[in-house]
Amino acid sequence: MLGPRTSLLGAKIRALRRPSPRRDRTTSDEKERFDPTQFQESIVQGLNQTGSDLEAVAKFLDASGAKLDYRRYAETLFDILVAGGMLAPGGTLSDDLTRTEFCLFTAQEDLETMQAYAQVFNKLIRRYKYLEKGFEEEIKKLLLFLKGFTESERNKLAMLTGILLANGNISASILNSLYNENLVKEGVSAAFAVKLFKSWINEKDINSVAGSLRKVGMDNRLMELFPANKRSCEHFSKYFTDAGLKELSDFARNQQSIGARKELQKELQEQMARGDPQKEIIAFTKEEMKKSNLSEQAMINIIWTSVMSCVEWNKKEELVTEQAIKHLKQYSLLLKAFTSQGLSELSLLLKIQEYCYDNIHFMKAFQKIVVLLYKADVLSEEAILKWYTDAHVAKGKSVFLEQMKKFVEWLKNAEEGKQTKITHNL
Repeated sequence: MLGPRTSLLGAKIRALRRPSPRRDRTTSDEKERFDPTQFQESIVQGLNQTGSDLEAVAKFLDASGAKLDYRRYAETLFDILVAGGMLAPGGTLSDDLTRTEFCLFTAQEDLETMQAYAQVFNKLIRRYKYLEKGFEEEIKKLLLFLKGFTESERNKLAMLTGILLANGNISASILNSLYNENLVKEGVSAAFAVKLFKSWINEKDINSVAGSLRKVGMDNRLMELFPANKRSCEHFSKYFTDAGLKELSDFARNQQSIGARKELQKELQEQMARGDPQKEIIAFTKEEMKKSNLSEQAMINIIWTSVMSCVEWNKKEELVTEQAIKHLKQYSLLLKAFTSQGLSELSLLLKIQEYCYDNIHFMKAFQKIVVLLYKADVLSEEAILKWYTDAHVAKGKSVFLEQMKKFVEWLKNAEEGKQTKITHNL
């Protein structure tokens, strides 16, 4: 016969084995949270109830995040908010019947409505910060699906994306999706970019576009929106200017020019490093200047930078001046070939001033460099006097003007016959 203690132990074991009613039952909230179908139905039902009232939509999404698993079903959530239901590969709506008519793609196609939708996404992501990455991934995916959308749907998505980019809600790196070969080939990328950049510039300005593109290294890739056979400054400029985006075409043209200058500078440095004859370098540079439509002032700046970049400079101030004079004397013919105008001479003087200021070891070398280039007929008396009087810049102004004082006084007062003799002593 079992004692009371044994009976109590058996009762406890039986109680432990019996399923807990609480653990066995799945609540409707849990089903919504972990079941993708239930999640989708909950979002669609909520949107159908709020309708086109975007304030109510934002409040519904904010409250639903507490009971629905946004982290797990971020893609489902964003697909519904944009297209009304889950998207199949390629951009078509899946066969699932759970859809809503209250989404971005069915909204009115105007900037004001898109700004209101941007606020809905902004509030949602601000409230649930972990959705930020998933949202960027969603936009990248939607851009790859562009061919599966109607023209109106593409326009709305483009305007929304431009507003989000302008306000820093997403990174400009998402634009990589537009370089998809099929989208580019069929002209979808360029048409989409027009609407996108228009809304971006309307929201901020061209400086916002330029800064964001530079940040992700895409400032030189705008031409890639067109097929290879149309990838030229002229075509780009006409396409975007005709679309009312002259500031974007000007920006792209400027970026192309900067890229061409960098390439030219690199080529000049390589020619100098090989020790190519100066006459050959001059001929090549003049040809490139003509081809790139560069002014002589722009070219002399490139040449100066190339000349000063093709040598390793001594770190000692007392030795670098001597090294600089010897090096510049070697390239005086090249410098002279591109200072046939007074403005080019002034450009060179300002470039020398900035260089000597930015490279502290050259601070005491300025006067000697200018005198050398004067004696080599690279710089004229008029250009030096103009620079000294009112054309200099603020960088190191007092130091360089003091260095040049004696030479400038001599230029003003010395008789022409005595100049050669005196310059040899400076």
